[in-house]
Amino acid sequence: MITSPHNPKLKLIRALQGRAKERREVGAFVVDGVRLVEDAINANWNFRFALFDETISERGRLNVERLTLIGVDVEEISASLMKSLSETETPQGILAVLELNQLPITNLPTFILIPDQIRDPGNLGTLLRTAAAAGVQAVLLPPETTDAFAPKVVRAGMGAHFRLPTRSMTWEEIGRFCESASQRIYLADMDGQSCWETDLRQPVALVIGGEADGASESARKLANGKIAVPMKGNVESLNAGVAGSVLMLEVVRQRWKEK
Repeated sequence: MITSPHNPKLKLIRALQGRAKERREVGAFVVDGVRLVEDAINANWNFRFALFDETISERGRLNVERLTLIGVDVEEISASLMKSLSETETPQGILAVLELNQLPITNLPTFILIPDQIRDPGNLGTLLRTAAAAGVQAVLLPPETTDAFAPKVVRAGMGAHFRLPTRSMTWEEIGRFCESASQRIYLADMDGQSCWETDLRQPVALVIGGEADGASESARKLANGKIAVPMKGNVESLNAGVAGSVLMLEVVRQRWKEK
C-alpha cells in the first residue's frame, strides 16, 4: 500500500493535474472516479496505472479487478492520500493515469466543432459531452481555448474524451483542415441567421465563441457565415455550453429529419 505523499506516482498525478504543458510533455492525463475509469476500460484506453483506496464501492472494485486482469499496474493507497489527490468534494476511491491518445478522425468529416476562446472548463466539458452525443466527428481546439484534458474538463465531459477525436491546432491549420473537408464554417453570433432557417445538412463546422469576449478575430475571418439561436425572452445571450449544445442538436435534428 502507498502511504507516503512523496511517492513518485502521486507526484506525477499532481503534476498532471496542474499545467497543460506537463500533460503534453508526459503524454498522459488523470481521470478521477468510478464512471470515468469504467468508460476508459470500455473504450480500451491505454492505462499507465490506477490507484484505489478502502472506500471504493463494489462497482469500483469490479473495475479494479478488470484492470488487474488486463495487466494494468494497480495499487492501493490510504484514504487520506486519495482525498488529497482527488479534486472532487466526495472522492470515489479510484483514479487513474491514462495515455494522452489521439483518436483518428474520419476521412472527409461532415460535422466539426471549434470551441474558440472557451476558458471555462465546465463549458468546454459540456460542449464535448454534447458533441459526442450529437455525432460530431472532430473537435478542433484553437489557441486560447483551455486544455481539453484538464481535470475539470474531463469530469464535465463525462466520458466524451474516449469517443471524440480532439486536436489542438493553429488557425492556419484549422482553415486548411476545413477547406480540405469542404466545410462551411458557421460562427455562433446573436446577429446571425436563425439556426432554424440555416441548412445544416451540408458539411459544417460550428465555431462557438468564449464566455467573456466571444469569438476571436481569427475565427471571424475564417467563418463563411453567422448562425444564431432564436430567443423570445428578454435575455442577452446563452452561455457557450448551452448555445453550442443547442446548435449541435439542431444539426442532428435537420439531418435526422432528412432521413
